[in-house]
Amino acid sequence: MSKPIRVAVVGVGYLGRIHAKIYANMDNVELVAVVDADQSVAASIADKNNCQALTCTSGLESQIDAVSIVVPTSLHLAVSRSFLKAGVHMLLEKPVAPSVAESAEIVELARKNGVILLIGHLERFNAGVMKLAELASSPRFIEAHRLGEFVERATDVDVVTDLMIHDIDIVLSLIHSDLTNISATGTQVITDHVDIANTRLEFDNGAVANVTASRVSRSQFRRIRVFSHEMYLGLNFSDQQLEEVKPGKIKSGSKFPELLHRNIEVTPQLPLNAELAHFIDCVSHNKQPLVSGDDGLLSVKVAQLVREKIAGSDFSRKPRRGAYYG
Repeated sequence: MSKPIRVAVVGVGYLGRIHAKIYANMDNVELVAVVDADQSVAASIADKNNCQALTCTSGLESQIDAVSIVVPTSLHLAVSRSFLKAGVHMLLEKPVAPSVAESAEIVELARKNGVILLIGHLERFNAGVMKLAELASSPRFIEAHRLGEFVERATDVDVVTDLMIHDIDIVLSLIHSDLTNISATGTQVITDHVDIANTRLEFDNGAVANVTASRVSRSQFRRIRVFSHEMYLGLNFSDQQLEEVKPGKIKSGSKFPELLHRNIEVTPQLPLNAELAHFIDCVSHNKQPLVSGDDGLLSVKVAQLVREKIAGSDFSRKPRRGAYYG
């Protein structure tokens, strides 16, 4: 048997501690350490997973082959830089970084040092999304909704960075054409950042995507619909089930083909387990990851353009009463 891949997890808050647990239970992985600025948190997670507990990353680079970076987005570049320079393969939670410039620096460091860089756009590992990508042929129109109730997590960023970027990434992975135009609007509701946003993405091949994200909705609703000349595909992200509608034969006495409906069999999987297994497989066999650094950088670029469009709209900030009532 080959030696296990030596891994560390940096940042063991809500999501990072799940990374640690999954790695600790992989047969071909040795979880070397977890790192967190809060010593008690690091110690607790390390004790549960039989590994080192650290409060800083200094010197860790030489002990590991791969790392999961699960810290706030604002810290991505600062935390990842030493690992990238040391050639440590990396799973970096989405988005790559808060800005295009920092994201580009991370991607270039990975390229320069031969690092396999997987960006943690988790929805790409949703079994329904993977089947959708397999079946979707030349999409002409895509409609995506990602609506959820308000939670205090990630309120340091806007809804485009927090939620919409998932669907931006999926749209860009399905439509293989250059983006030619973006229009967008959004507004603050509860936080000091945009909490509801909508964007229309237009592509050189004529395809269009309409994407809506909200973190102040009454209930969770996450769905994507893909329309092409050949079929319609509808996916519910939550249950990972896929619906297909396509034209059948023209029956006698009719001018048009009947519409054939079917629910496509999809075996649900835990996306994070699938993502981490994919990452370790890429490291073990020197394979290109499903969501590369370049993919992540493109999503950040588009998200930034969406934010700029929203900032230029009349609805980007909470209305002041005086603006309407004098």
